[in-house]
Amino acid sequence: MISGRVRAMRAPHWLALFGLMLGGWLVLFALAVPADLREVGRIYGSDFLRDLCTITPDAAGFVRLTGMWALMSVAMMAPTALPAFATYEDLGHRAPTQFGALVAGFLAVWFGFSILATAAQIALFNADLLSAFGDSRSPALSAALLIGAGAYQFSPLKSDCLAKCRAPMTFFMAHWDEGPWRNGLRLGAACLGCCWAFMALAFVGGMMSVAFMGLATLVMIIEKLPALGRYVTGPLGVALIVSGIAVGTGAI
Repeated sequence: MISGRVRAMRAPHWLALFGLMLGGWLVLFALAVPADLREVGRIYGSDFLRDLCTITPDAAGFVRLTGMWALMSVAMMAPTALPAFATYEDLGHRAPTQFGALVAGFLAVWFGFSILATAAQIALFNADLLSAFGDSRSPALSAALLIGAGAYQFSPLKSDCLAKCRAPMTFFMAHWDEGPWRNGLRLGAACLGCCWAFMALAFVGGMMSVAFMGLATLVMIIEKLPALGRYVTGPLGVALIVSGIAVGTGAI
């Protein structure tokens, strides 16, 4: 059903959306830090990295880091939101719609998240808990993030947000009278409620790791599928908690 809807979409803004997604992943790939350079940073420390290039959070600055988080959020979240966007496009054949306002509201929520994520990254970096590449230098922090993300999988808030994302038609019908901007904000908030814990795991896998971001995006897409997602959420939570315990105890 989803694939049929996507194939049926023909409006020019869909081309712009796919172009934005592709461009975001290309930029993220270009910014990705090779594994061997990460290993050099672990061996020689952050002073070596500061001398090598100005990519540390304090050198990059708040605005640039926010832009990086916003770009990463768009690249990861746009594919997971496609079913909802497709549903809204279908409704445009029956009632007036404003796709741009809907997407603007959705992106506004994730831009707000990007600001908070940037503040968290800078604070953790200054506390020497993150490396210059945005990955955790503290087993305790990694364990806490993994266990927290795993526990959140079983929370009522997660379930409620997933229900909205898995049934976009019901979501839009419930809030249609609020208009496209507020619908976009609500949709963004539901998406954030589903995915913020996974996004926080970038501090474990490394926010400059394209492999981590690609895997996280795939997991979030699958989790939002109505037929398959319900079988993924619980086991994934258990796996994250077990991984967190293993990291915290030094088993891995």
